[in-house]
Amino acid sequence: MHVLIVNFNLKDMTDGGFRSMANEVAPAFASVPGLLGKIWLADPARNTYGGVYIWQDVAAMQAYLASDLGKGVVSHPNFANLTSRDFALLSEPTGLSGGRLAASLTAATAALA
Repeated sequence: MHVLIVNFNLKDMTDGGFRSMANEVAPAFASVPGLLGKIWLADPARNTYGGVYIWQDVAAMQAYLASDLGKGVVSHPNFANLTSRDFALLSEPTGLSGGRLAASLTAATAALA
C-alpha cells in the first residue's frame, strides 16, 4: 500500500467555500481505481488544507495523478503552495499499532497480497 499526503493554502476561497466544494466533489473520489480511502484535512487557523490518500499501490496513485481529477487538484486556481509527498505504508508496524484503522489497513493489505 501507498500513502499520498497533499497540503495547500486557500487563495481567494473561504474555509466555508472549501468545505462546500469538498462535499460536492468528494463522491468523485469514491470511484477512483485503487483508492482505498481519502481523509480530508482542514486547519483554518493556519490556512492549511489537504488530504491523505491511501492507495492500493504506487501504480494506482500514479494513474490518479495523471487523470483529469488528479490534475484538477494540482492545478486548482484556489489552491496555493501545494505540496505532495508519497510514502510506502509499513504494514507490520501499522497492524501492531492497534485500533480500527490499523486493523482495516492490515486487512486490506492482506487482501491485496
